[in-house]
Amino acid sequence: MAYLNTRPTPHVDYHWLREFMFNGEQIPLMDMQRGIRKPAKLSGALSIRTTYTKPGAAPPYMDNTGSDGFQRYKYRGTDPSHPENKALRRAFEDALPIIWFVGVAPGRYEPIYPVYVVGDDPSQLEFTLALDETQRLLMAPGFVMDEAQRAYAMRETKQRLHQRVFRSQVLLAYTTKCAICRLKHPELLDAAHILPDSHPNGLPIVPNGLTLCKIHHAAFDNKIIGVRPDYSLHVRPDVLEEVDGWMLKGGIQGVHNTSLAVIPTVRKARPSVDRLEERYAEFLAY
Repeated sequence: MAYLNTRPTPHVDYHWLREFMFNGEQIPLMDMQRGIRKPAKLSGALSIRTTYTKPGAAPPYMDNTGSDGFQRYKYRGTDPSHPENKALRRAFEDALPIIWFVGVAPGRYEPIYPVYVVGDDPSQLEFTLALDETQRLLMAPGFVMDEAQRAYAMRETKQRLHQRVFRSQVLLAYTTKCAICRLKHPELLDAAHILPDSHPNGLPIVPNGLTLCKIHHAAFDNKIIGVRPDYSLHVRPDVLEEVDGWMLKGGIQGVHNTSLAVIPTVRKARPSVDRLEERYAEFLAY
């Protein structure tokens, strides 16, 4: 499974998942018709899937992060004894690692691996997932988390799930190009937040994101470049007056009073005007 964690692109598609080979045998890693995949030869589930939700639409299942910092995954339907729920429960009982494919675009998925099922709550029709080994240990029987450990669990869920999915969705929305300079090397691109995730409205959703190269991301975060609500760019006056090399002249000063070079074609995926307005006000006040 190392391939899933070292891909130069941030997602996999169903064709690759369907053609996966292990020891000369084709074993599809995901079932397009079911959320929980259990090959006949395995005792427990191999993978789970969360379908892609378009910007502004409601997801079909209300998976969420609990107050303990752990992610929840809803049962298939309302019957705890449904074969898919039983397969995932078996993975829980046998402490089996699974793969979580999170939809980031139609037919494209961000793979999270390894994931462990560490809790089963029939009353809420949901399983609890651990996204790394430390989270898994925090949910060991009899272990009582303190506030610092709960904060760690929440931080890891954000980094290993929400931020990875956010990055994939934002880069796809911007066709894997920097919104300012069009650089298209994914290893040099970031999914920049318009409002930080510490802000009440700083959600990891595409309208709160911009694909920026490393230089322009740093310039945006350090209030060297501001983005106006009309998508035009403003370089801080003192930086405009500096004399330096070609990077400053062409890469920073040269974008002043131009507009974003790339914006999503889907209107609901475009940068939120309200968020840009708030962020730009902070830029002007700096």
